[in-house]
Order: sequence, then C-alpha cells, then structure tokens
Amino acid sequence: MIDFEGVSKRFGSTQAVEDFTFRVPSRSCAALVGSSGCGKTTLLRMVNRMVTPDRGRVLIDGEDVAQQDPVALRRSIGYVIQGGGLLPHRTVIDNAATVGYLLRWDKRKARRRAAELLDIVGLDSSVGRRYPGELSGGQQQRVGIARALLSDPEILLMDEPLGAVDPIVRYELQQQLAALQENLGKTIVLVTHDMAEAFFLADRVVVLDTGARIAQVGTPEVIRSAPESEFVEKMIRSVSGDAL
Repeated sequence: MIDFEGVSKRFGSTQAVEDFTFRVPSRSCAALVGSSGCGKTTLLRMVNRMVTPDRGRVLIDGEDVAQQDPVALRRSIGYVIQGGGLLPHRTVIDNAATVGYLLRWDKRKARRRAAELLDIVGLDSSVGRRYPGELSGGQQQRVGIARALLSDPEILLMDEPLGAVDPIVRYELQQQLAALQENLGKTIVLVTHDMAEAFFLADRVVVLDTGARIAQVGTPEVIRSAPESEFVEKMIRSVSGDAL
C-alpha cells in the first residue's frame, strides 16, 4: 500500500505538486493522468525518493520512505520508463539482469531469472544475445519491463512506459501488461497522458490538473460515465473523439 499524505513540491517558481493526498491499495493499479507538466511524474518519483517533497510524506505499508535507505528502497521497487532506459553497451540479457547484479546475485542466477522474464514478456531467447540498438522500440520496452520484474518487487512504478511505441505495438503491450498484472498482482503506479490507456489498465484513475490538483478520482467506469467537471470531460473526449 502506498500513501501520499499532503505532499507538495516546488521547483523554483513552479509549484509542481500542491497538497496531494491519495492511497494506492496493495495489489492494485492506480493511473495518474494529466497533461505534461501537471506533476504526475514528480509524484511517481516521490515513491522511490528520486524526488523529496517539500512538505508531507509518502509511506509504503505504513513506513515513511524518507526514513529508508534510498539505494535499498530503489532496488526493492520496479521502475519502468519510456523507451526502456536500457544500457546500450550491454547485451539484452545483461540489461534484464541488472537488478540482480546490483543485489549481488550469482551471475548465473541473475541471467537465468532474466531469461525466464524475457520469455514471460514475449521475447525469444535469441534476443538475449543482442544489444538494445538492434531491437525495435516495442522489444526494448519489453526488456525494460522484464528488468523491473527481476527481483519480484511488490511495487512497480511506470512512467509513460508505452509512450515511445507505435499504436499497434502499444495495444499489444497494454494487453500484455494487463495479463501480467492479473497473474502477478503487483501494486502499480502508472503515469500516462493517455486516458484510454488509464481506463484499460487501472483499477482507479486520478485525473490531475496543474499542480497535481485532483480533478477527479474513481474507477474507469465512474469517470467515463460521470465526469465531474468540464476539464475531465475534455480529457475523456481527447481519447474518444465523441461527445459524452
């Protein structure tokens, strides 16, 4: 369970997040949706201490992340970013095994687990011998997901994970992520500007306005059927193209 308790963050003259409070229940997927600059990535990075709030706190299962060692914390949380964030000089199998190496696993154990996960995310074993530059965008993103799952973390942070792939591949990866979540039951925080993606993947959707102010929060069904403001209606129309 992840709790944001009145968190705020300012960068210079910009109020990125202002008094945000929200709970992500265990084994659920919450999507933070909003336009660029609304504070959703800042919120995500507060969970693994890549950003420190000016006020408020973030708790994981009741423990304040500010009291935890940041390196150990980050290694215990899966993190998937747009484009995969792979190391170009390492093979795919070594990229996927990165967290295992950082945790000082035996190299064979780390590579064996990485190979299992590459198979789970739909990549042939031969891909493990290639380098990231030899892969398509969709394949790179699959490797990034496999890497994030290597240590079987309870929490996955996903920052626009499918934003750099074409629509057909994006749809395939959305289907795969939904299947993975059904099987693995992780606690997921998903950042996306794509309302349709949020509706498909998330149990609860948080629609954010400037400064990470909550415009509406609820299940996809509730938000789709009963938007609470013109702002939320516009967000829904941006993906449906239809009047509500």
